[in-house]
Amino acid sequence: MNVVDRNPAQWLTLTGCRKVLVVVHTEVYAGRLRDVLPLLASDLRVQVAFTVAPHAFNGGTRRALRDVGEVVLPWEEAVGTEFDLALAAGAQGTEQLRAPLVRLPHGAGHIKLSRVADARTPGDPRAVGGMGRAYLTWNGRVVPAAYAVAHEEDRALLRQSCPEALPITEVVGDAVHDRIAASLPLRERYRHALGLRPGERLVLVSSTWGLGSAFNRLDALLPRLLAELPGRDYRIAVLVHPNVWSGHGDWQVRAWLGALRHRGITLVSPGVDWRPLLVAADWVIGDHGSVTLYATMTPAAILLARFPEEDVNAASPGAELARVAPALSPFHPLAEQLAYAAAERPAEAYARVASRISSEPGRFNANMRRLLYRVLRLGEPAYAPATAPLPDPRPLDAGELRGGEGEGWHEVSA
Repeated sequence: MNVVDRNPAQWLTLTGCRKVLVVVHTEVYAGRLRDVLPLLASDLRVQVAFTVAPHAFNGGTRRALRDVGEVVLPWEEAVGTEFDLALAAGAQGTEQLRAPLVRLPHGAGHIKLSRVADARTPGDPRAVGGMGRAYLTWNGRVVPAAYAVAHEEDRALLRQSCPEALPITEVVGDAVHDRIAASLPLRERYRHALGLRPGERLVLVSSTWGLGSAFNRLDALLPRLLAELPGRDYRIAVLVHPNVWSGHGDWQVRAWLGALRHRGITLVSPGVDWRPLLVAADWVIGDHGSVTLYATMTPAAILLARFPEEDVNAASPGAELARVAPALSPFHPLAEQLAYAAAERPAEAYARVASRISSEPGRFNANMRRLLYRVLRLGEPAYAPATAPLPDPRPLDAGELRGGEGEGWHEVSA
């Protein structure tokens, strides 16, 4: 006769741990949370589990969580279990959690406005994504115990859009900003790891998702990439937002972009860390996504392929970038436009935009760890958390740059 195990904890080796639930909505959100987990690593007082929350774009979460194993709880089990802390970069379903929730933004600069279809009441004005009552409250109650934002400007934005969330808001900085900054001295090393030859220049084409994205007009840009940039001088990599892969399916994206992969241009798989490529790039052709904004931290010249002004927060650093970065023209040779963007790169303006990504540069790990351990009601480990440079990228072979084993959640900052 099988006996039902009514107390699974009896089989554990370490007991009495604080229990942390990492709530993953999408592959993009997983990337944000992955930078936080090293702050809890090596602490035998803490046990981490994962769950996948409902979301339209959570198809890529299986790839993001591929090396987590058996600690991925079904959503129904996760919301029925008490935890000492929950971490999330999205809002959907978090009102059901039985844990104090620490929320993070899932992108840089709060650039995008909410979709009209997402309004709880038809006709409501569009909120800044992640910053309105629809993202932070449920039935009039603020859901997170703490909202960890990147910049002091975010407080001013919340004061207008959701003032009841101000008491739980803390400015901790931006993990992606800090890791890119720590990696800038390794630019030449990354270029060598990518297989770039001396004198060869890297063009990174980046697209967010949605109707205003560069991908939505990729049919106009693709022929120019294929025809106008000689392969002996340029290496081209195309980075497509994981929501495009999740929304349309991996097979479909690869099928649509098959011409790229057969003509020497690299398609970057959604499982690959894009940040070393950004540090290594000579140019970024982008849109209103976070990648383009982070490019202002690097030596890359920027060309805007799309910028849907009506969908952008006019007070955001992304909107400021659109006022100073050159826009891609359909009427002039692409190589000439790249040369112009490099020669006329407005370094001071880009530095000003980059300074608006984080008002706590280099201090995300220290600030975030302090917040997490306060919520956990534990003393912090007795060492300063370091910001690790980004790992070396894989070579840019023609076809597709894919992630490999060992690029998952277990990366730990020293």
